[in-house]
Amino acid sequence: MTNAAFIRFLDVAQGSRVLEVGSGLGILANEVAAFASDVDVVGVELSAAQLAAARPAPRVTFGQGDAHALDFPDASFDVVYARYLLEHVADPDRVLREMRRVTRPGGRVAVCENDISLLRFDPPCPAFERAWDTFIQFQASLGGDGLIGRRLFRLFRQAGFREIELSVQPEIHWYGSPGYVACLHNIIGNLESARRGMLEAGVISERDLDAGIDDLERLKARDDGSSVFAWNRAMARR
Repeated sequence: MTNAAFIRFLDVAQGSRVLEVGSGLGILANEVAAFASDVDVVGVELSAAQLAAARPAPRVTFGQGDAHALDFPDASFDVVYARYLLEHVADPDRVLREMRRVTRPGGRVAVCENDISLLRFDPPCPAFERAWDTFIQFQASLGGDGLIGRRLFRLFRQAGFREIELSVQPEIHWYGSPGYVACLHNIIGNLESARRGMLEAGVISERDLDAGIDDLERLKARDDGSSVFAWNRAMARR
């Protein structure tokens, strides 16, 4: 669901050479290659395990590399993009400068990133909101930035881009809609993935963490439940 909206946002032209920075399992790269004819996509991924599991489609290649130091000559690609990457890297400014360097003059660079403070549920889930605020702070303490989406314009300016445009990609679910339960399950998974670290760091009690998760478990079954979120996007030219 989110892939299709992002691919429409990229709007890759026929015959383009495209780079995905942080390609993971390669699912998005394969779909980007199929969007228009004669599109070549290169995916760069740091994780050897994810690369081993990736299955390239025709005209797609994957390789291991660090987003902070892309192993390509200047001006190698027509379109360069990254999705859900900048919140995890040590130096987002350096990554964007590298993305700009390998883009041809006049080419486009695009990103889609989190500002997880934008997540809203109704009816309200106060125990979840307290646990989620702790999760945001804990991620920051580890060097991540789950709020980086709000800084995209400034980051792109600092990296030397021009014609910067911001947009949002909404993700809205409600009881009975196809993605409703999956959305809640995914958010619970985020909290569960950080459970051990947050408890060991003493930033939250197990009782409060469980209460936050229980809020969302109950929301799954409520026939008046809904969720609203928006991904932050930026598009610019070199």
